[in-house]
Amino acid sequence: MPSNVIVGLQWGDEGKGKITDLLAKNSDYVIRYQGGNNSGHSIHTKNRHFILHLVPSGVIYSSVKCIVGPGVVIDPKSLIQEIQNLESIGIDTSKVFLSKRAHITMPYHRFLDRYQEEFLGDKLIGTTHKGIGPTYEDKISRIGIRALDLLNLEVFYKKLKYNIDLKNQIFTKIFKKKPLFVQEIYEEYIEYAKILSHRIIDAVYEIHNAFHNQKKILFEGAQALLLDIDYGTYPYVTTSSTSTGGVCIGCGIPPNFLKNFIGITKAYCTRVGFGPFPTEIENEIGDMIRKKGNEYGATTKRSRRCGWLDLLALKYSCMINGINYLIITKLDVLNELETIKMCIKYKCDDKIIQYFPANLKKNTKGIYIDFPGWKEDISHIHEYEDLPNNCKKYIKFIENYLNLEVLLVSVGSERNQNIIKNKSLFFKIFT
Repeated sequence: MPSNVIVGLQWGDEGKGKITDLLAKNSDYVIRYQGGNNSGHSIHTKNRHFILHLVPSGVIYSSVKCIVGPGVVIDPKSLIQEIQNLESIGIDTSKVFLSKRAHITMPYHRFLDRYQEEFLGDKLIGTTHKGIGPTYEDKISRIGIRALDLLNLEVFYKKLKYNIDLKNQIFTKIFKKKPLFVQEIYEEYIEYAKILSHRIIDAVYEIHNAFHNQKKILFEGAQALLLDIDYGTYPYVTTSSTSTGGVCIGCGIPPNFLKNFIGITKAYCTRVGFGPFPTEIENEIGDMIRKKGNEYGATTKRSRRCGWLDLLALKYSCMINGINYLIITKLDVLNELETIKMCIKYKCDDKIIQYFPANLKKNTKGIYIDFPGWKEDISHIHEYEDLPNNCKKYIKFIENYLNLEVLLVSVGSERNQNIIKNKSLFFKIFT
């Protein structure tokens, strides 16, 4: 049975957690394929609010098997804390597993992350200091520690000692910092190994068997296309492949396992940290969107930069990801606006650009068309036909520009605040 993929189309924070939670209800598996605990997926259900960093967003359903895939980097302390938090409020985590091939984030990765940012000064990337980039660096350098190494403590100790000896040279001689001690970290991590060992599986075979047994699989990404290491606004990007193509690399599956590529976009744009942002709104409207949309990082609590919807960037993301269907979130945040802008061109160095460039510059600015706002609360609406006409015109323009059908519109943070635009198609795909 071909599987579904959920991917963010902007700079992250599009509401992938909420949508994954919604679609997971009719899935047998939810599998995370990249990133680390530098991401945060928020889920609101009645009076409960969950923030998930490593555990896949299908965990709320006890019937769903959740796998942290080979392409993810895992901070064991963070994962254990997350599992314990879920269990403390009655969530069953017995079906949460992690791949043997997933790489492990160590304390020295977090230190490296911080020290490198300090070294860059005003040229810093704006990372979360979670050690994600350095973990991937070790993976590519072929000196990383994987989850399976936690199952063999002799092997784990040897790899750990080599890495700490190497990192201490960098800490003391380049960054002029204190060295780390092998035994202290070893003892900390063998305790994590005891807690997690029963969850460590060969995920590649598990996923292939699930596919061949006609199980419904939902692949969940973290971050988003414009933060992709290859196709994002480099160097202000994350260190993994966030695209739909990253599913194959991050889970060890062939492309023909995948069928529906669902792209998530906000009705506007946000971005955390540094980097170019052509449609950024730096006035009271941007402040209003930030406040009404609660645009603060789930992981870092950092204030998000807010901007108008960028159709050039969105079309580029849909092209790279091969998106079949679109989901628009946070449409309700725009309720109060008299006029809503949408970017259809860029201006940079006195030149007009009508595509998303590989070298997007910080001085690139959006050129817009204006749409009349709908000036009414849509958060209570459940049927597409009941949306204000100006709201439907806004959605229709997006569909025509991208040549894609909008499958669902989210009009609030709660699990049930959704409008399914094409019900027959939606239930055909997800039931």
